[in-house]
Amino acid sequence: MKFISLVSLFMMTFSFGVFADDFSKQRRNMIFEINDLVNYTSDRIGKDALDEQVMEAMEKVLRHEFVPDELKPHAYINSALPIGLDQTISQPYIVALMTDLADINKNSRVLEVGTGSGYQAAILAELVDHVYTMEIIEPLGIQAKNILNHLGYKNVTVRIGDGYHGWPEQAPFDAILVTAAVEQVPDALTQQLKPGGRLVIPLGQQSGTQMLTVIKKTMDGVIVRDEILPVGFVPLTGDH
Repeated sequence: MKFISLVSLFMMTFSFGVFADDFSKQRRNMIFEINDLVNYTSDRIGKDALDEQVMEAMEKVLRHEFVPDELKPHAYINSALPIGLDQTISQPYIVALMTDLADINKNSRVLEVGTGSGYQAAILAELVDHVYTMEIIEPLGIQAKNILNHLGYKNVTVRIGDGYHGWPEQAPFDAILVTAAVEQVPDALTQQLKPGGRLVIPLGQQSGTQMLTVIKKTMDGVIVRDEILPVGFVPLTGDH
């Protein structure tokens, strides 16, 4: 019996090691695919490589922890995936691109509108001082909070609420990322940007073409808009 137990323990350990290594390989493959897409879209996004620290965060964060169990084997494909309640976890390329466009650093305070799975918040948390993230769908917000806490992200604060109006109590922010589409830029979000800050947001109708857009607030408070890339996001819900 003792021999059988030791063999079983060995097999369990070996299996877990292979399983974990498979995810590691999948993350590296995901990075290769992101880099390929960056090269393919370089003319549109204005660069042929994303920030090295952003890519390190993409390789480090465990995306499989943020998807339903049945989708874990597919967690690192470069595609959006359903997470329930008609919501999705964004395509890794888009997560990386939005993070890069936010132009953040280790001292940044960032607002995310649309927590969803919590994956984008985790990527941001690897790079900034603090992430404030809002989710209007309560079950998703609670689930994301639990996952982020389980993974040890102490610099993320999750709030259940309508992110269309921002989080004025914690403003101003160095960057704001909106992970759902709206037709017009919410005034509250531009007001809550610091001078020199950036708002990264998909603009457009759900049934039409959306454009990933960077809203820059100059040090003089002037708003400058750059259209980056056509995208497809679920609509931002709430009172607007």
